[in-house]
Amino acid sequence: YSLFQIIKYVIWVLTILIILDTIGLKLNALLAGSAALLVGVGLGLQNTFNDFVSGIILLFEGSIKVGDILEVDNDVVKIQRIGLRTSEAVNRDDIVTILPNSLITTNKVTNWSHQSKKTRFRISVGVAYGSDVDLVLEILKQSAMEHPEIKDGSPVNVRFLHFGGSSLDFELLFFSKNIFRIENVKSEIRIIINRKFIENKITIPFTQMDLHLKSNNTNLLKDE
Repeated sequence: YSLFQIIKYVIWVLTILIILDTIGLKLNALLAGSAALLVGVGLGLQNTFNDFVSGIILLFEGSIKVGDILEVDNDVVKIQRIGLRTSEAVNRDDIVTILPNSLITTNKVTNWSHQSKKTRFRISVGVAYGSDVDLVLEILKQSAMEHPEIKDGSPVNVRFLHFGGSSLDFELLFFSKNIFRIENVKSEIRIIINRKFIENKITIPFTQMDLHLKSNNTNLLKDE
């Protein structure tokens, strides 16, 4: 894909130069006579030029390819096309996003599909104090293993994180190939966890707050 894009842009540039030369337009004289104008245009198109250079870097470097899943500005997108100035991507809501190439090359970007076909994800859950910790660990692991996305033998781990303000906090870690639609997978695993918690009478606590009222009205206290 990158080779095809580069060849296409080179052909376009050569074609334009040949057409200009054919009609008798001398590029040297044109450039010499419009040097000041080109400086002003260059300053005005600085960001655009930066996007063009970034596009060339992306095409030559190959660190990001069509089909890769990126996290850019806290938004997860799948790259559909890499152009010379902008790249086209679709997010998890199936909305097409146009990304300036400089946004990808100059900012911190997470490539979810660069190293491996599988990525590890996490689900956090808290249970009420007094719950059987060993049972909770087993239920969380079984809930992940029941999902068809996890049945391929990928390792599943469960951690007892810490003693929270109103709950015992756990973390379920699992691997999945379904990187782009992982939120659907997480939702389905949470449904399994909730069902198993109900079956085993394990409760998920809600945050509680004690409210103390004080009164400075001493006459009211005496009447009581």
